Amino acid sequence: MKLEEIDIDDCIRILNREGCSKEVIEHSKKVHFLAMEMAKKARKKGTIIDTKLVSIGAMLHDIGRSKTHGIKHAIEGAKMAKEMGFPSDVIKIIERHIGAGLTKDEAAELGLPPKDYRPKTLEEKIVAHADNLVDGDIDKQIKKLRKKNEKAGERMLKMHKNLGKFIK
Repeated sequence: MKLEEIDIDDCIRILNREGCSKEVIEHSKKVHFLAMEMAKKARKKGTIIDTKLVSIGAMLHDIGRSKTHGIKHAIEGAKMAKEMGFPSDVIKIIERHIGAGLTKDEAAELGLPPKDYRPKTLEEKIVAHADNLVDGDIDKQIKKLRKKNEKAGERMLKMHKNLGKFIK
């Protein structure tokens, strides 16, 4: 499947077809809006960014919630996107969007296949960050994450600060 051939309405149809709730779809629309605002700001500053990838990744980041609402929704979603023929860049956004990502050791502790799930590209970071911001302010999200895992909370803070130079 080529990104040029899919739009937001197609993503909504896919989310519905796969059984995502109305709440998940509305959340995805909000993440999409915020991620696109960030991507546009980055582009205005002269940053090279694939806004189509951000758009589709943001809309489909929680597709795995049609199978589970647990931490494994990212893994399930990546698997689903792969089966549907989405490009690897979309699959990576879905797989790496949780918090500020997970290290191999953190993933193993949570019962996920042990690998590095930290966002690498600017597009991956923007979708992950938009997901963190859409349901509350970043300070609350960082504090909440630090209670669970201090290193993960610090990673989220670092990602927030690093993205600031692209999106403010």
